[in-house]
Amino acid sequence: MTDLAPANAAQVASSAYRLPALDQDFLLGDSTRGVRFQLEYQKAQEALRRFGVASTLVNGLDLDEWRRAVRPNTKVLFLESPTNPTLDVLDIGAIAAIAHDAGARLVVDNVFATPIFQSPLALGADCVVYSATKHIDGQGRCLGGIILASEKFIRDHIHNLLRQTGPAMSPFNAWVMLKGLETLPLRVARQTANAAAMADLLAGHPKITRLVYPGRPDHPQAATVKKQMRGGSNLVAFEAAGGKAGAFRFLNALKLVRITNNLGDAKSLITHPATTTHQRLTPAARAELGISDGLVRFSAGLEHPDDIAADLTAALGKV
Repeated sequence: MTDLAPANAAQVASSAYRLPALDQDFLLGDSTRGVRFQLEYQKAQEALRRFGVASTLVNGLDLDEWRRAVRPNTKVLFLESPTNPTLDVLDIGAIAAIAHDAGARLVVDNVFATPIFQSPLALGADCVVYSATKHIDGQGRCLGGIILASEKFIRDHIHNLLRQTGPAMSPFNAWVMLKGLETLPLRVARQTANAAAMADLLAGHPKITRLVYPGRPDHPQAATVKKQMRGGSNLVAFEAAGGKAGAFRFLNALKLVRITNNLGDAKSLITHPATTTHQRLTPAARAELGISDGLVRFSAGLEHPDDIAADLTAALGKV
């Protein structure tokens, strides 16, 4: 069963607020190395505290850390996979088992994988959330969020809260999202083919110091990717030589690829996380998360791969 919320923040909040009660615990799995999570989840942590719900951040890649963090009053585990922007892949099935052994539920943010390449409910998750603004709309027209779970889960934990608090999508936006779903498999397949081609092109480029793509065999969690994903997604993360200055020279030289924080669009998009999505984190926290000043996150669009490749390689010539 599905419930629609007007934006990603609303659907994450709706799934998070309703499940724990006072004096209960909420575990948030971060992407790497057990340090502070990205800003969205920092805000969730602060908001949960206002409702008397404790929350704990853990290293999402470390299953033993998940187990150690579970307490008798833990009711919800929350993760995203692949992660933003480092594209780490967390073991959803194993973390779901940890949650269920403790009598808790697992909520998964599945935006980067999309429903085309990953099925968290089939892997054991109890609830899945999407920012429908991304691939599902796919053309930068509407904001929206989606909560997926069993009919009983939605009825018992989500639907009444949405009715009482108002985060409901407008009929027109819902119609746009439904139309987007009709072409989602075609768009994501083309975007992912482009992303894979760009990852292979850039992996050996002398101006790229590090590249992460879930579809490549050199991905740090390649075994997990193979186990739970059906494709590599349309996101590629890579570091340009020269740190922030090198990344900015590269970004400013792009002609076809557009600079914006969005992703999953028909157009190829790129962003610099250290100065946009994660700029409120301290430099030390970003460094521990693997978000260097040279890191950029690329979202492949529907353009001809030769055109994307020409733009990226020409811009790297300016680094």
